[in-house]
Amino acid sequence: MFAYLIRRVAIMVPTILLVSVVCFVVIQAAPGSFTDRYLEDPRMGPEAVARINVQLGLDKPLYQQYLRWITGIVTKGDFGFSFFANRPVSTVIGERLFWTVVIAGITMLFSWVVAVPLGIITALRRNGFTDAVSSFIGYVGLAVPDFLIALLLIALVLQTGGTQVGGLFSPKYIGVPWSWEKFLDFLNHMWIPILAIGTTGVASVMRQMRANLLDVLNADYVRTARAKGLAERRVINRHAVRTAINPLVSMLGLSLPELINGTIIASIVLNLPTIGPLLYDSLLAKDQYVAMTLLLLASVLLMVGNLLADVALAWVDPRIRYD
Repeated sequence: MFAYLIRRVAIMVPTILLVSVVCFVVIQAAPGSFTDRYLEDPRMGPEAVARINVQLGLDKPLYQQYLRWITGIVTKGDFGFSFFANRPVSTVIGERLFWTVVIAGITMLFSWVVAVPLGIITALRRNGFTDAVSSFIGYVGLAVPDFLIALLLIALVLQTGGTQVGGLFSPKYIGVPWSWEKFLDFLNHMWIPILAIGTTGVASVMRQMRANLLDVLNADYVRTARAKGLAERRVINRHAVRTAINPLVSMLGLSLPELINGTIIASIVLNLPTIGPLLYDSLLAKDQYVAMTLLLLASVLLMVGNLLADVALAWVDPRIRYD
């Protein structure tokens, strides 16, 4: 396993470099630049805009801009400078990274805790009432966008006289130290993002778990276990579910990039301090170093997620060996 990890990490290094080139080319291919907005200002002349381009390094050839960016990342951990925020990119992203991980982690935990048992129940009670209701909820969860669910939940809260919608805290708790009252206020705000963002995950994981378990229940080794006289619960939990859940581990690794770009619109609607809206704003403002760093981070998370999924799959299923 250790040799396998070394090989995978060694392959990731040139892949990340190639992805960085693609991210740079994609952002640079967009028409216009950050200083175009100054050309519309009657107080700014072409000479002033040219000076700003020199200060920001936008007057240099594209290959020099790329080499400066990637060299800063490799040697100093410097991801560039945010033109819009007038601060280092690492500071701009770092402010939102914590809440991005918290919200995404809680949402993913909610999705799995709800979806896996539902998938098992619907598979064991195939074509029954529970299966029909869960399948209907699954279709709705996949069909309705998360931002629309967020809007419906906000409307429901407002119609019932509630006011704790949008953001993660009420205004009086923003910037104050943590307390029990602030934690309760956080929970009162958090349930809407969990339901709005996690509904799609619940539907997807539930349907996948149901399909996997239905296939496994017809396998020869499951019938053999029953023929040996094992209790049905032990057959389901020890043999069927353990095998059916393996593909879901791979899905979990692929879901890491969703931390950045999977819930952009819902985060904007709910005014969440996550990285998704930051990527959207950086693209609109043509803040190239922020946008390139976020795209590169999403790619790195995808590769790391695949690696962690392979390791977790080997731990869950002893039959899998990579050496």
